[in-house]
Amino acid sequence: MNGDPKVNFSGLLRDYLDDDAATENVSAAVSSQVPVVEPELVVNPWDIVLCTSGTLISCENAIVVLIIFHNPSLRAPMFLLIGSLALADLLAGIGLIINFVFAYLLQSEATKLVTIGLIVASFSASVCSLLAITVDRYLSLYYALTYHSERTVTFTYVMLIMLWGTSICLGLLPVLGWNCLRDESTCSVVRPLTKNNTAILSVSFLFTFALMLQLYIQICKIVMRHAHQIALQHHFLATSHYVTTRKGVSTLAIILGTFAACWMPFTLYSLIADYTYPSIYTYATLLPATYNSIINPVIYAFRNQEIQKALCLICCGCIPSSLSQRARSPSDV
Repeated sequence: MNGDPKVNFSGLLRDYLDDDAATENVSAAVSSQVPVVEPELVVNPWDIVLCTSGTLISCENAIVVLIIFHNPSLRAPMFLLIGSLALADLLAGIGLIINFVFAYLLQSEATKLVTIGLIVASFSASVCSLLAITVDRYLSLYYALTYHSERTVTFTYVMLIMLWGTSICLGLLPVLGWNCLRDESTCSVVRPLTKNNTAILSVSFLFTFALMLQLYIQICKIVMRHAHQIALQHHFLATSHYVTTRKGVSTLAIILGTFAACWMPFTLYSLIADYTYPSIYTYATLLPATYNSIINPVIYAFRNQEIQKALCLICCGCIPSSLSQRARSPSDV
């Protein structure tokens, strides 16, 4: 029959293509109007706190380094060791800042290894410098008559070379391959340090603390004996002798107690924990360790009379009479 209907497939296909093209045009127009949302950079608040701590450490210890470096009169063994401590803490603060920058801006295996190497080396040098200062204080009291000799200066330089050489070697271990970037199961609480690496660092700290404790006990005995002798020579009252001795013992207790309170939590935690533990525990124990580098300049540098004089000369161009007339007592340890 001539009246059979005929289906125009070409027309339907053309209409379908026209509709599809219109739909694509509408989608393109809509997508052009909707802004593309890029993923935001999430910053860990603990990392911000560590970076802030590093900034404070750097500023504080930079002042001590500049004072000792620009003052020729501060070249005695004691000031060389204080300068070593300040330099180590300064590098530790810079390491914390660099770690924050590299973690969020320049992420790579090389930057991780360099950063962790700098932090390990600087904190190791800081702890070793504290031990060297303790040894120097013990020698200055036990060998009071021969302390200001050329032998003491030579011994001080030997200590500085040994402590910085050891610290640099410890910092190079992760860079030279002793890390857990290839084997996650060997990681410690501080990636990319291995569990064995942190164990060596922790045991070394415990040994250093035990040695410092023994030396400070001996220093305490010497201070008490010196204070007693001075009291007898000048016919001081027993109360005066007791106050002087108590002040010296309190100073030593504050020095050693601060050191232990800052470093002991992280040391013990890194011995028993590994990478499977929540990172918040690592931050919570590592942060007090950084505070030790903030407190060190206050205890060892800014309490020193000569550094106080140099700082006053830089700030106001004069030396307060209270500093120029102050005499050193057995409690100034």
